[in-house]
Amino acid sequence: MNKQEVVKLAKSFIETSADNYLKEEIAIAEAVVGVKIFDDPIFAIGDAEDEYFVKLKNPVAIGSHFKLPKEWLPQGRTVMSFFLPYTEAVKRGNSQERTWPAPEWLHGRYEGQMLLNKLSRYLQAQLESAGYPSVALSLDKSFWVKTDVHQDISHDCDDSFLSFTSNWSERHVAFVCGLGTFGLSKGLITVMGMAGRFGSIVTELELAPDKREYVEYDEYCSMCGACSRQCPVNAISMENGKDHQKCSDFLTVVKAKYKPRYGCGKCQVAVPCASSIPSGQ
Repeated sequence: MNKQEVVKLAKSFIETSADNYLKEEIAIAEAVVGVKIFDDPIFAIGDAEDEYFVKLKNPVAIGSHFKLPKEWLPQGRTVMSFFLPYTEAVKRGNSQERTWPAPEWLHGRYEGQMLLNKLSRYLQAQLESAGYPSVALSLDKSFWVKTDVHQDISHDCDDSFLSFTSNWSERHVAFVCGLGTFGLSKGLITVMGMAGRFGSIVTELELAPDKREYVEYDEYCSMCGACSRQCPVNAISMENGKDHQKCSDFLTVVKAKYKPRYGCGKCQVAVPCASSIPSGQ
């Protein structure tokens, strides 16, 4: 099995999945029935022993609680990072209203994540059936994420008062593997932009790593400030970057309003990096 075969499996899964289209029985608005959630996924391959993964243990990046690929899978050779870009319909829908997330985006964040999880499980199963033990990281029982300073995660963490962290970060891993760099909003800018969802798998299958086409962590960001102007609660500024707590507080309000769906995504639409790397970068 090679990278091209894995990518082909993923594309076919997304293209043929009925879950990639909003069904009438779940649609929260009649106008979104039939809307397609994701376009074709893109992949980047990383070496499980890449020194950049070790750098993520630095508190400036994530912290010592970040688990290295081989801490998840001792014989792991390869890290596959993939990005599912939202369709133009999802992005366009969310760019029409200033404050609240559009139905398309709410479905993309909720049902889209469930589809991403199914894709991750499918790829893991395909790799294992080919004889390569694998782990879909964000679905593993050892994965944890902390989004509130008062949340008891019952796991080792550099700082008990630290919030908005996890022991595996899809965006940071995507950066290491070569998918893209961070923007002012802390989203990751890929060749397909930043509007979408990330996943990853560590596997014993050995594949040649892709080259990182950048050096700086924010190399693809033009610092235009568009995401700051888009934010409905002013959680992003040119001077201080992103205020995660302010963003999280708004997401809590959104979830109460649209439960079980949630999200915002205003910083990922109607901006130069929504669907591509900004020109000139």
